[in-house]
Amino acid sequence: QVQLVESGGGLVQAGGSLNLSCAVSGRSISLYGMAWFRRAPGKERVFVAAISWGGGGMYYVDSVRGRFTISRDNAKNTVNLQMNSVKPEDTAVYYCAIDRLSGRDSLARAPFDYVYWGQGTQVTVSS
Repeated sequence: QVQLVESGGGLVQAGGSLNLSCAVSGRSISLYGMAWFRRAPGKERVFVAAISWGGGGMYYVDSVRGRFTISRDNAKNTVNLQMNSVKPEDTAVYYCAIDRLSGRDSLARAPFDYVYWGQGTQVTVSS
């Protein structure tokens, strides 16, 4: 059974930082791209960042590029999202997910490209 558990969310002031972590069990992530999505109150889940299975490629949505950094540790089966200079509009539940395909050459950004999801961790940014 594949499980993803996100942690590290919480309440932070605008301009501050948070480091989200996603621990995966039941499957080695070493051959799979990983991603973070978020769902703001009353809105759909949207893509935030993705990292390739080898870790050499990353992609970010424009609104977080330059502020957020996605990384992975295949030995620990974890993926992280370092969030710096956070803004109130970053308030959302953040989810990590595993690519549906192994060894994908490109970085998938659509929810349907991901097959396993965590329960999410709440991030609230106060102004």
